[in-house]
Amino acid sequence: MIEGGVEAFAGSRVLLLQGPVGPFFARFAKDLKRAGAHVEAIAFNGGDWLFQPPRSVCPTTLYRGTMQAWPDWLARLIVARSIDMVFLFGDCRPVHRAAHRVATRLGVEVGVFEEGYLRPDFITLERHGVNANSPSRQGPAHYRACPLRQTTVRPMPRSFWPMVWWGFVYFLAASLARPWFRDYRHHRPIGFLQALPWLRSPLRKAWYALAERGVQARMTGAWSGRFFLVPLQVHNDAQVHFHANVGGVAGFIADTIASFGRAAPADALLVFKHHPLDRGYCDYARTIARAARASGCAARVVYCHDQHMPTVLPHCRAVVVINSTSGLAAIGCGRPTKVMGEAIYDMPGLTFQGSLDRFWSEVDSAAPDRDLYERFRGELIATTQINGNFYRRLDRDACATGLVWTGERARAAATMVAFPLRGSSTATLAARTPARATI
Repeated sequence: MIEGGVEAFAGSRVLLLQGPVGPFFARFAKDLKRAGAHVEAIAFNGGDWLFQPPRSVCPTTLYRGTMQAWPDWLARLIVARSIDMVFLFGDCRPVHRAAHRVATRLGVEVGVFEEGYLRPDFITLERHGVNANSPSRQGPAHYRACPLRQTTVRPMPRSFWPMVWWGFVYFLAASLARPWFRDYRHHRPIGFLQALPWLRSPLRKAWYALAERGVQARMTGAWSGRFFLVPLQVHNDAQVHFHANVGGVAGFIADTIASFGRAAPADALLVFKHHPLDRGYCDYARTIARAARASGCAARVVYCHDQHMPTVLPHCRAVVVINSTSGLAAIGCGRPTKVMGEAIYDMPGLTFQGSLDRFWSEVDSAAPDRDLYERFRGELIATTQINGNFYRRLDRDACATGLVWTGERARAAATMVAFPLRGSSTATLAARTPARATI
């Protein structure tokens, strides 16, 4: 939610790097140009090229060099084009990590898009970084001093299948064009074989629907109040690999079961829920069964897949996550939550701060502070969230992206000039561009 909507970026010279799969950045470029910004884009692979903005909106440069040469090449382009703002999706991708360092060194503002902290109705846009890299991370005292905000939210229709479709098209184009981008290294595998997991996913979904009949009913019935819920993350999630020292998802599973086996009450159950986007890629059944047998708790550990999270969350005893946004949803439901990685919401008053071994037995005294959560949520929306979605337009009439840009954040926003980057001076930023928007 930006002051004056996307028009806040009028007069900026904007560079777009990689966006979400699909046409979101092309639509964003249209909104920026309509608002009066000068926009340029860079494509790194066939997927980026396919979804580039129309040339009538902005020129797109193909980068076909090596990753080693990328930082110097980008620095020269930023200086030559007098770029004063860079937008990108995800700050942990190799091309974006290098770009972030270059932009920061040159005093150029970086706006980072990411999936919403509060899903499914929001996307995230922050200056500098997101999640564990977010500059907006504060302690509980800060949020307790924040006002209770009233936020109007338009519900976002389901966007799972549009996301799947855009992802399929993006990776198909990237695979076909690999000979033209030989030196590019994506943050995830690119190749025709990557279509197989997406073909396997609906088959597994159908199988789990049969094999796990009655599991959700037990979670909301006989197991209600007894089970600890562990929502798993996608195996190659950057947040798992860059902001959590847990040995990946498999290591997290093994450590959680070991702790549960030695420290949890004898009547408790442990339920692992698979991530729907990882359904076609990974199956942790053997990993979970082996760890549960080794810890002597095989009869009390359950592995499930497609149960409805908003339905089962209120019935769990507590939640354990790496750093998933599911943890924030659990806190919103009043469930005690233990975070094993780095998360923007991991703080005293919202999450359990002791060890995992202690969590199982001290959970009854670890309920989140509702007032702190409401103030944190309101501030999070006001400073980092935009109502809408990357893969499906919420309001087609409002703008090309379909985002609802305006909201309470608009009344609190200022110009970027008032918020210099680390290592840059306000005077330097003002000299580069006299009026820029706050992200």
